[in-house]
Amino acid sequence: MSSHHPLIIDSNVWQGTDAFAHLGEVITLPHQEITAQSLQHAHALITRSSTRVNADLLAGSSVSFVGTATIGDDHIDKPYLKQQGVTFVSAAGSSTDAVVEYILASLFTLENMGKLSINNDELGIIGVGRIGSLLNQACAQLGLKTLLNDPPRGLETSLDDLLKSTDILTLHTPLEKDGNHPTYHLMGVDEFAKFQGKGIINAGRGACVDNQALLDWLNQDKEHFAVLDCWENEPNINLELLKHPQTIIATPHIAGHSLDGKAANTYFVYKDLCAFLQVSPTWDMNAALPDIEQGLEQGLSQSALALKMYPIQNDTLAMKEAASSDDFKAWFSSYRKNYPVRRSWAKVLAANNYPKDLFF
Repeated sequence: MSSHHPLIIDSNVWQGTDAFAHLGEVITLPHQEITAQSLQHAHALITRSSTRVNADLLAGSSVSFVGTATIGDDHIDKPYLKQQGVTFVSAAGSSTDAVVEYILASLFTLENMGKLSINNDELGIIGVGRIGSLLNQACAQLGLKTLLNDPPRGLETSLDDLLKSTDILTLHTPLEKDGNHPTYHLMGVDEFAKFQGKGIINAGRGACVDNQALLDWLNQDKEHFAVLDCWENEPNINLELLKHPQTIIATPHIAGHSLDGKAANTYFVYKDLCAFLQVSPTWDMNAALPDIEQGLEQGLSQSALALKMYPIQNDTLAMKEAASSDDFKAWFSSYRKNYPVRRSWAKVLAANNYPKDLFF
């Protein structure tokens, strides 16, 4: 890439400057400054989810490659990119472990609070792609029964059956507004009316759950509860839902934000851009990551280990406190950008002489 055609990278992409430096001139910008004007002469664009990539952003630019260092791609107008002959890649699969760790930390927290029995309750998993299938494997190791729903993959346990028979639901679908299997407001007023269980977890896509319908459902019964990492209209989320005492775990879309997950976000897009440019990759993701701290005592239970490796309620406390701040939107973005370091469980366990596959 010549200096006349730089690579524009969202400044929130982990180690973006170092990783991509050998591919040409790199310009990092906060997402607010990634505009049609700043992209006019760019050759490639690497974003995160805060940037909407569409005709308004790219028309008239020289961008030929777009990568998003995120699992989701709801912010990308893929038909437009295809029509324009722009190569598009995402980091799908890069944060799978981190999201499953988030769900497991949630489940152990719920069990400690008496809201869930891992040995007696049943988890309904809606969407059984990379994350849903790894979560199902982890649940099998824990002894938590599951029921799976994923019509596009031929897992035809109906949503109605899950609503009637499972204790907790967790959603791991893409956000689809059209097509044969739309997921927008998949859990809406009608579905909550049918749901016989007690809890819902959403660390997938915010708009797969009708947040107002969820709030009404929480208000119907003191035993109902929610675990939410994804919200409708982020960062302009429903603060009443956030403040609700039955929203037991509330986090600002950080389920996949382990440091190792963020490193993998970068690496997945980096290797695809190298392939696009026909350049050999030289950036070593593992060398860029800091060493794992040792010091986990031996003999801890799975629950104690999980919550030492990821004390998830710290994130909840921070977010619940921020609900009363003057500028919640700014807090939401800032927390995501400056997220406390959280490491891969497998790496932490291995560094502390525990079996690295203890959970999955």
